[in-house]
Amino acid sequence: MNLRATITAAALACACSTAAFAQAPVLASANADALFTSPDPALHANKQVAYHIIRDLLEAGHWDRADQYLSEEYIQHNPNVASGRAAVVNFFTQVLKVQPQPIPDKMKTAIASVVAEGDLVIVAYPRTVRDAKQPAGAYSTTWFDMWRIRDGKAVEHWDSALMGEAP
Repeated sequence: MNLRATITAAALACACSTAAFAQAPVLASANADALFTSPDPALHANKQVAYHIIRDLLEAGHWDRADQYLSEEYIQHNPNVASGRAAVVNFFTQVLKVQPQPIPDKMKTAIASVVAEGDLVIVAYPRTVRDAKQPAGAYSTTWFDMWRIRDGKAVEHWDSALMGEAP
């Protein structure tokens, strides 16, 4: 078979087999709270810091409690928010105008997985992205946050945010 025929055959196979590679949606855990526990005391403590950042700060908007979970020198790798606890608090309270809500008994945010290793905690979330080019008008993907925990507080943060994209 010559090169042209090989390329044509490969392109046709790819075009005809898109349905065979249909995406499996990212699913949330039935019990997100349980993902933030560990039999290892150090990993458990680190997971609990991430849990409270998500539940108390991000969900309930209690940025008045940020000093309990974020270090003053908090290093931020999200391109939309400056480093430092004060800058993060300012972003959520002044830029996004988040208002405090009652802190729920259980986390409301859908969580796919939580992994803790050493001083890092990674939280993966199911995310649906609107896209008119997709057959259903949207597709399923994963958002993540990762924190470095030191002395019971997050000292560094990474996520998958793009410039101009609010959380």
